[in-house]
Amino acid sequence: MTVYTIHQPHPRKDEDTTHPDRFVFVREGFYFWAFLLGPLWMLWHGLWLVLMFYLAAAAAVQAGLWALGMPAAVTSFVWVLIALLVGFEAASLRRWTYKRRRWDNLGPVVAPDRESAERRFFDSWTAGSWTADNPPAPQAAPSPPTSMPAPQSAPAVIGLFPEPQPRR
Repeated sequence: MTVYTIHQPHPRKDEDTTHPDRFVFVREGFYFWAFLLGPLWMLWHGLWLVLMFYLAAAAAVQAGLWALGMPAAVTSFVWVLIALLVGFEAASLRRWTYKRRRWDNLGPVVAPDRESAERRFFDSWTAGSWTADNPPAPQAAPSPPTSMPAPQSAPAVIGLFPEPQPRR
């Protein structure tokens, strides 16, 4: 199951707040395209400030590697690590951008895919059970069967040492 966070911009006075296109679902997890093409992925999603920070940090890292006289293999390894970091933190970068733009984080929803997450969210949202402060609780796992025997009391021994016994 995948976790999605739902974001909605603050409504304006003359805006329709019930339109479903206002919501953005951000998937948790690794973003392959952010790993492979980080700056282009940032441009595609409108993460302008994140892109500026990335470019400044990239220039600083490249200048530091050049000043230290690192070989090409080390430089390549560092860039792969940076790309991995961007791929793993892509969802956090998007959420940070939405928060900075004063969007509301309506909470998480757990679903196998985005379509199911949207369906689950909009079903509870239209029913009135979803609010920004009180999202519905995830469905609990089924309880274990009650016909299992009770566990036996364990001896008061820790580790692999035998219980103390009298000498023979």
